[in-house]
Amino acid sequence: MPRMGTEPFRVIPRAGSREGAHILELKGAFTSSSSPLFNDAVTGVAAPRLIVDLSEVPMMDSVAIGALVRAFVSCHKSGRKLALVGMNHRVQNVLHITGIAPLFDSYATVEQAEEALG
Repeated sequence: MPRMGTEPFRVIPRAGSREGAHILELKGAFTSSSSPLFNDAVTGVAAPRLIVDLSEVPMMDSVAIGALVRAFVSCHKSGRKLALVGMNHRVQNVLHITGIAPLFDSYATVEQAEEALG
């Protein structure tokens, strides 16, 4: 029987289906050890619309929350739009409890985010 949670954290960048959209698909636990990988991926995206797909992120810690806030600030300062998609109940709760949920546009799917961001 395979053990849960042993898969390493990965960030998979890909172009969105609409021009100017870029997607960062995160897989695995988003924690202090994986936050630098996420930060580097965000820094490497110059697209005007960034979508962070969290559908395969089972949990995140406080350092990961800080990384999301840094991504928001970076996008905001450069005039880019940022959206989070696919958050499970646990991740949504963390964002609400910490008070940062209102910073982000959030959608159930990448397709919905692409449509809303134009």
